[in-house]
Amino acid sequence: MRPHRASWFELLTSREELGGVLQCLARSGIVELETYSDISQPEWLPDMQEVLQQFRALSERYRQYWPEPAPAPDHHQRTDSDSGKQIMHSLLDWSAQAEPLVVEFQELGAEQELLRLLRHWLENVPPDALPDMELLHAAGPVMRVRLYVLPVSTWPETTSPSLMLHKTESPQHNFLLALGRKAQVEALDQSVQGLKGRVVPLPEWLPGNLSEALSGIDARAHNIDLHKQKISESIARLSQDHDLPTLLAQMRFLSWVVEQVPQLSMTEHFAWVTGWTSDLEGSALRARLDKCGHSYLIRFPPAPARSQSPIILRNPAWAKPFEVFAGLLGTPSAGEADPSPLVAFIAPLMFGYMFGDVGQGAVLVTLGLLLKGRYPALKLLVPGGLMAMLFGLLFGSVFANEDLLPALWLHPINSPLPVLAVSLGIGATVISLGLTLDAVQSHWAGMGGLWWQRRAGLALSYAGALAATQWIDMVWLVLVGMLWFVIGNGLAAEGDKLSSAGSALAEFAETMLQLLVNTVSFVRVGAFALAHSGLSMAVAGIAEAFDSLSASIAVFVVGNLFVLTLEALVVGIQATRLVLFEFFIRFLRAEGRAFHPLTTPDHPSDKNIRRAS
Repeated sequence: MRPHRASWFELLTSREELGGVLQCLARSGIVELETYSDISQPEWLPDMQEVLQQFRALSERYRQYWPEPAPAPDHHQRTDSDSGKQIMHSLLDWSAQAEPLVVEFQELGAEQELLRLLRHWLENVPPDALPDMELLHAAGPVMRVRLYVLPVSTWPETTSPSLMLHKTESPQHNFLLALGRKAQVEALDQSVQGLKGRVVPLPEWLPGNLSEALSGIDARAHNIDLHKQKISESIARLSQDHDLPTLLAQMRFLSWVVEQVPQLSMTEHFAWVTGWTSDLEGSALRARLDKCGHSYLIRFPPAPARSQSPIILRNPAWAKPFEVFAGLLGTPSAGEADPSPLVAFIAPLMFGYMFGDVGQGAVLVTLGLLLKGRYPALKLLVPGGLMAMLFGLLFGSVFANEDLLPALWLHPINSPLPVLAVSLGIGATVISLGLTLDAVQSHWAGMGGLWWQRRAGLALSYAGALAATQWIDMVWLVLVGMLWFVIGNGLAAEGDKLSSAGSALAEFAETMLQLLVNTVSFVRVGAFALAHSGLSMAVAGIAEAFDSLSASIAVFVVGNLFVLTLEALVVGIQATRLVLFEFFIRFLRAEGRAFHPLTTPDHPSDKNIRRAS
């Protein structure tokens, strides 16, 4: 349960192999870089920022026409500014040759969109209301014809009375065909633009007959598709000629280095890489570098003075999902206990006790198993659901029905006092664990004697108070613990010991009262178990009140979904609250720093890199 400090490492490699070494370190997932040495600073960083700005500008324009980045198998990654400039020169050469093709492709795409709108208009206009297209094309030079497309339920409010208008409505758009003098139509143009509408040009080749017009549009759209396909093939050949996948992969790597890797110390021929690793022995890191085939020298000296090492939590697989609880407060320091293994039992126990139902617990387990890949936090539903199934057996509840299985222990709604008493027992156990971890941490810090002198009396009084609930004669332990606490704090204090003892007495009264109140607050665990049982009875009672079998089943299903959704949320919140504010408060200060491994260039976390790639 004791966290570990990450190991400091210092690695020397050649400047030529720096890119490959960084990529290898990132893919290991066990390295966090931190600059320490001040041999020199990389002179290429300002130049690379300028190169990356150019690259992002190109990306905004051409990324939809670029292939996927794919570095060559034997490619040696470089990190110098000259390499970046050479890549940009090649990309600019590609863009100069691709620009006419891209412009033509975009123009064809815009024409396709207009043809789609034109076809949509023709499909919705009544055949007998469609004017002769050939006559419309012949209008002018005094007269003008416009076809507008507007948002649904939107029409110009004021128009010239001399304009001839024809309105067509569809589920997606409104269409307005207008015929009038040039000045009147131009005024209508401005009115339609203010309504977020636009003009759909009427092609001169459009036949006057409706069926012929639709066929002509389809034929033109098909020809555009063929032309666009040829352009795409030409762009693909151009990309292949310039080896664009490799260029993009190189630029993505350089972007990752600039944005994710701290400034590294360099000389003319060597680069100095420093940082932290979660591989405390160093063997895995060495094996990874050897496998990558790079030349390097590495050592693991003591961490630099005044540096704060990241904390490594080493938990078994079944406890790792519960690290999220401590993470809500921060990261335990090396002198604190990692509570994750204990929380792996405490949180599911409380959750299952409050949510005891075999069927609903099975649903939670299924959801956790199905969704844990997409939402890792939902892994917690699996142990929580399993405990809910266990307590469902003890309570005899299956999908809110308490008549299908016999209760192995009791039905909560029929025996509320034992349910509440057990919840108090859970609370006393959790708080006692917190006090115990506080003692353990004091021993780790070399202050075990001071804990026995100043804090042990409080733990004894709490134990005496718990024992007195069963055997009243044990109340004397509370008094002994109080004297121990007061005298111990008074003797340990510097200065006026009598005054310190008086302050300790006030602290004892406040802390002891807080411990007892915190213990009583665990009654809510039993209260929620009773509430769950009551809701289950309500669902079953309402379902049985219907004569129709289908109605009864519908009520039963809806009721279970309601209980499942509402109580899973509420019970999860309550279990989290009790862990954070009743358990962690006894020992956890969360003064450590989390370990953040270097992300890989294949999956950059920075938005700018992701957008540029």
